[in-house]
Amino acid sequence: MRRRTRHPCVVGTDDRHAAGPSAALAAELRAALAGDVDFGASARALATMDASNYRRVPAGTVAPRDADDVAAALEICRRHGTVPVVPRGAGTSIGGQATGTGVVLDLTRHMDGLVSVDPAARTAVVRPGLVLGRLREAVRPYGLTFGPDPSTHSRCTLGGMIGNNACGAHSVAWGTTADNVSSLEVVSYRGERLTLGRGGQGAPPGLTDLVDRNLALLRTGYPPGLPRRISGYALDALLPERGTDVVRSFVGSEGTLGVVTEATVRLVPLPADPVLVVLGYADETAAADAAAAGLGAYGALTVEGMAADLVGDARGLPRGGAWLFCEVDGEGAARELVRAADAVDTALVRDPAGQRALWRIREDAAGTATRMPGGGDAWPGWEDCAVPPARLGAYLRDFRALLAGHGLRGTPYGHFGDGCVHVRVDFDLWTAEGVRAFRRFSEDVAGLVVAHGGSLSGEHGDGKARAELLPRMYGDELVGLFRAVKDLWDPDGGLNPGMLVRPEPLDSGLRFEGLPLAGVGREAARCVGVAKCRVAGPSSGSSVMCPSFRATGDEKHSTRGRARLLHEMALGEVITDGWRSEEVREALDLCLSCKGCRSDCPVGVDMAAYKAEFLDRHYAGASGWWRRPRSHWTMGRLPSWLAHFGRGLNAAMRLPYAARLAGVTPERPMPRVADRTFTSWFADRSSARPPALTLWPDTFTNHLAPQVGRAAVRVLEDAGLGLELPPGRVCCGLTYVSTGQLGAARRVMRRTLDVTEAVEGPVVVLEPSCAAALRTDLPELLPGDPRAARLAASVRTFAEALEELAPDWTPPRIDRPVTGQTHCHQHAVLGDAADRRLRERAGLQGELAGGCCGLAGNFGFEPGHEEVSRACAEDQLLPALRTAPGTAEVLADGFSCRTQIAHLTPGRGRHLAEVLAEALDEADA
Repeated sequence: MRRRTRHPCVVGTDDRHAAGPSAALAAELRAALAGDVDFGASARALATMDASNYRRVPAGTVAPRDADDVAAALEICRRHGTVPVVPRGAGTSIGGQATGTGVVLDLTRHMDGLVSVDPAARTAVVRPGLVLGRLREAVRPYGLTFGPDPSTHSRCTLGGMIGNNACGAHSVAWGTTADNVSSLEVVSYRGERLTLGRGGQGAPPGLTDLVDRNLALLRTGYPPGLPRRISGYALDALLPERGTDVVRSFVGSEGTLGVVTEATVRLVPLPADPVLVVLGYADETAAADAAAAGLGAYGALTVEGMAADLVGDARGLPRGGAWLFCEVDGEGAARELVRAADAVDTALVRDPAGQRALWRIREDAAGTATRMPGGGDAWPGWEDCAVPPARLGAYLRDFRALLAGHGLRGTPYGHFGDGCVHVRVDFDLWTAEGVRAFRRFSEDVAGLVVAHGGSLSGEHGDGKARAELLPRMYGDELVGLFRAVKDLWDPDGGLNPGMLVRPEPLDSGLRFEGLPLAGVGREAARCVGVAKCRVAGPSSGSSVMCPSFRATGDEKHSTRGRARLLHEMALGEVITDGWRSEEVREALDLCLSCKGCRSDCPVGVDMAAYKAEFLDRHYAGASGWWRRPRSHWTMGRLPSWLAHFGRGLNAAMRLPYAARLAGVTPERPMPRVADRTFTSWFADRSSARPPALTLWPDTFTNHLAPQVGRAAVRVLEDAGLGLELPPGRVCCGLTYVSTGQLGAARRVMRRTLDVTEAVEGPVVVLEPSCAAALRTDLPELLPGDPRAARLAASVRTFAEALEELAPDWTPPRIDRPVTGQTHCHQHAVLGDAADRRLRERAGLQGELAGGCCGLAGNFGFEPGHEEVSRACAEDQLLPALRTAPGTAEVLADGFSCRTQIAHLTPGRGRHLAEVLAEALDEADA
């Protein structure tokens, strides 16, 4: 299996903030283990939260190498006074069960292997840190897959799925994780190695006797007819008539009974011809009733439901106010399902790309549901209750009424075929009264779920969010039996205490407590931890987020990791030096400010903006002024240097030690300043056409790539458009923003607005990063200046201008394949739909790569970034160039992208305007 590469500077063992007992524990762990031990502030801050509303501060983290390390770590923690231990995978748990106050075991760093695959037996042996997506990728060539498939399949781990008994969209056909695990290798808190199986295999002493003494309770205490009963311990799996299945009873125990070190899982055949059937219904209740009518009997492998208030204006859906997404095998089965479904409207999607686009709506729902229509945030807490499918319609009506009665809003969606409903609710978790209201609602909704014969958790486990309420579902006697079972497995009480049994109050330890109501910390708290940014490379499709995580594999270099560090910085408990924090600065150092999270993160975390503000404050004041990296003064103020010295910089950069003096890496040649600026060339030409638009002479085009500007003039004038330039020097402020010089950025932007105050009509910006800065950074940094919003609204890309202002213009036919990359800022802010259409009309065939080129303005030129910069290019850009046909045109509208291509390949990238202008010249020749 492919393993993630790690940047050599990102795995630390900093214990500067560990003291007293923690320091002694860290020292003993480090002496005994082959894996990584880190009790430093950064490691602790990264593990304080999962994807829930809760926060617990650990003493430190351990990344064990193998089962021996796990056993040794547990034994040492027990000897040090029963230090709590929590096993953790991707940290996407909704209930708080992946957080802890002692040692957090990071099983993703080293214990992430696929041990073996047996295609004939349809089994695989996996380690707990293996990401589900990697398992599915590995067994796909055999026509197999792992049945449970949560929407987080690209980052969730098998160990986490076993801990929570995860399910996913295909559970109507293939069941839960418990249905697909045949044996487990487990280590107890006392370091015992256990192999769990059927027939009581691996049960701790006294467990089967306890079951025998409580047969009646176990046979009658669990609600019937619930395919998604995840809450509590599955002790009924230990009944003799069910084979005394210790494995099944262990799955879903949330790390409270033992630590999984290896698992044998069952695989299922992939559909030979998957077809997505989307069924439209008048409303949510009608969709729920249709799901309960037994669509699985017609071959449905999935029955996923969502209503219009979740999907918004998503395209490709049939008519209706709510929809069921049903996957079937084969078009014949699809048409039979449509006939039986009694839907208002239907759509059959066979194209894999079309299916992925629609499934992405569902997979992103855990994040998009956190943003309420009209603004405001929604949070987990009652994320995944389940009721018998026949009760779903009635439950949803009652649930919506309960929300309204409490003055709350939420957007239900989920696994309608199994009666499981996900929802994020706009709780006020910032004030004492809001928290009290959160508790009252939690108690009321628990009563509602139980009244409908349901389970408090239908997928993500109970954790801290629901464990306190388990007596309402099971009664005191059965919950007492849960405690007895916990004590047999873990008599010391060291494994994930407070989860499932002897729980803490559900309204305690909320992650918002003490957080300022405004500022970067409040913005970072928007991250709910679904970890879409933690997808290991290579990325797929046009995705950009998060290039530094894919390059390093380290949590602190993911969008989520950085958000957590900023959150902790704002709280001031773990990270205590505020804006001066070196932990936060180090994590943000490898952020490329690609803006990918702005569009790819389901909740819209904007790490580029947070980084800019952090750097601005980190280096504020007299002392900070002198601590700024030299590259901030050189690359960050490049527009000013170029305006004042122009071509003279070429000679300056050839001087000995020039790179060191400039604070840039000598491993890269600096771009050469052009002999003549674009504005000088434009001033010497004449045109009889009255200006229809303003062409923006950005710094890169004007000084470093004037040929792009000349080509754009050639094409735009061929399209019948007259051009003019702004009446003075302009700058979008991008380089000042990216280096966190926000005061200077505002001054530059205000001067630009003074110059452009009289400019009317569209403004065409050729450099995507500058266009994105004008569209977003300008109005965000100058919110009180109406000129900023007006200029932002006037910005057009090259392709947008041609499509909008010259719709009848016919581009030259080039009829050539293309390769290259869509600029990450264009992907995140501007969109490339107009570019795609223009390329298609010109006969430029194929798709451009997504991702980030890795140069990212000043980033790739700064010392210490070369390795990560190259790794980012290897994610999508360089493979796309290598596999392209020799006749392919290399397109890269961004100056950074073209520079990276020139540095790392023998080829050359060009702006789309250059390619079209060349074709026009050839046609005229």
